[in-house]
Amino acid sequence: MRAQPRATVFAVVGSVLWASATVGTAWAIGWVTDTVIEPAVTAGSVAAGGLWLIFGVLVAILAVNVVGVILRRVFATVAGFNLQAGYRRGVTRQYLRLPLSWHHAHPSGQLLSNAHADVEATWQVFNPLPMAIGVIVMLIIAGTMMVFLDPVLAFIGLLVFPGLFLANVIFQRFMSPRITRAQQLRAEVAEVAHESFEAGLIVKSMGREDEETERFRTRTYALRDSLIRVGRTRGTFEPVIEAIPTLGTLAVLGVGTWQVARGELTAAQVVQMAYLFSILAFPVRALGWVLAEIPRSVVGYDRVQRVLRAEGSMEYGERTLPPGEGPASAALHDVVYRHEGEDHPTIHGVSLEVEAGSTTALVGPTGSGKTTLANLALRLVDAEAGSVLIDGVDARRLAHGQIPAVATLVAQQTFMFDDTVRGNVTLGEEATDQSIWDALRIAQADPFVRALPAGLDAVIGERGGTLSGGQRQRIALARAIWRHPRLLVLDDATSAVDPSVEQAILAGLREAREGMTVLVVAYRMATILLADQVVYIEQGRVVDRGTHAELIGRCTGYANLVQAYAREAAERAAVAATEEETS
Repeated sequence: MRAQPRATVFAVVGSVLWASATVGTAWAIGWVTDTVIEPAVTAGSVAAGGLWLIFGVLVAILAVNVVGVILRRVFATVAGFNLQAGYRRGVTRQYLRLPLSWHHAHPSGQLLSNAHADVEATWQVFNPLPMAIGVIVMLIIAGTMMVFLDPVLAFIGLLVFPGLFLANVIFQRFMSPRITRAQQLRAEVAEVAHESFEAGLIVKSMGREDEETERFRTRTYALRDSLIRVGRTRGTFEPVIEAIPTLGTLAVLGVGTWQVARGELTAAQVVQMAYLFSILAFPVRALGWVLAEIPRSVVGYDRVQRVLRAEGSMEYGERTLPPGEGPASAALHDVVYRHEGEDHPTIHGVSLEVEAGSTTALVGPTGSGKTTLANLALRLVDAEAGSVLIDGVDARRLAHGQIPAVATLVAQQTFMFDDTVRGNVTLGEEATDQSIWDALRIAQADPFVRALPAGLDAVIGERGGTLSGGQRQRIALARAIWRHPRLLVLDDATSAVDPSVEQAILAGLREAREGMTVLVVAYRMATILLADQVVYIEQGRVVDRGTHAELIGRCTGYANLVQAYAREAAERAAVAATEEETS
């Protein structure tokens, strides 16, 4: 309510108007019965003025009721959706704030569920809340009227409310664990669906449609069964909750009729009392709706709060990088890094110097920590110990946005937006066509982009589905080159392109390298030979460093690895040549 004060005030005012008009209807019926209907029954006729009086009173009350309902529903809806939108923005901002290490430990499907289904569940309770507040006002006014009419009947009638609250307490106790399970299964269904969409190519190419369908069916059927249990619980308790006010009305009618027969009450008083209970029967359910939504809201709120309270944010300083257009240097000093949930560090006390304007190749077996070092160099993740320096400044002390302004990563797994080539290169920033073509030329992407029907304005489809893997990598390289980074980090960024194309890309980078430092995770010999310094890594430790010629003669692990790379490349070339001769 504090978050949406204006909408809440209008909704509650409308609810109070509605409650007052609803109770006023009972008063009006009693008054009309006493002043118009009973005299008309006694006289055997009714005057036209009496009919107009009845009509006027009821229309006036109805008008107030309608205005109250409109205010209550419109502004309750506005407040509820504003709260949902605000929390979704908060969750999204938290996702952007949290480091990659946190995201690695949380499935994307679960995060989607937190931002959508859980936020919706959290604030769904707000829709009936203003009505419930109006019901409380209605109960106060109606209870006061009942006591003034007849304390005995009021006591009998009001006994229903402890019964209602007791039924709701029992209802919540049964409902909460079922709702909790259903919300968890919603997240699991979203997670499986998201993975299926992400892995669509693998599912189709590996013929795993039936297995993936079964995996999805298992989770959706579990969600179905859970929701059925929720519905069964709701279906058991709601009729009981609805029946309690009706029993109160019947009790009031029975006792009231007996008192009329004894002359202790008038028929108008009994009618008024009975009508009060009859109109309260439905609104009192609003309290039940709120109480019924509370378990789901609490579960959703807890799941959202786990995201909003998540730790692991990256702290930033206020330092800025020294001005200049030249290449940037990078250094790692005694860096230790451990993936979340793992017992042993992935990186063990690594020190690495990448001089400004140089090219450094990281070489090592699969799983040796090369990609992790690349992420540490750009402070995509924070080291557990040690320091990372950019141009001699500790990365933790740099202001937010300083590193992306001078350094860029091109990963092996590229991501393409469902946008044009221009949009995927510039990511929405202003740019001239010539600057984009220059970047595409260095990345050897300009020939196939020029062949597209719309050139730079060609839409390449979701995740670049209309392009080959090599074409996607080349556009990703152009995306980085267009920004003229002072430090370029390539994580096996040319793995999907032909060797001849890779040679042209590397030659282009060499030409453009005057203002650029390059740190490259390398597998191919052509990439390694480009480097001024080669760093050989095994099991998260630097084993040796130097030029390729130096390492090949003194480091057995390095020699075996690059020779294996060379043999594999030669075998591929031989196969390609044989196929060409055959064709």
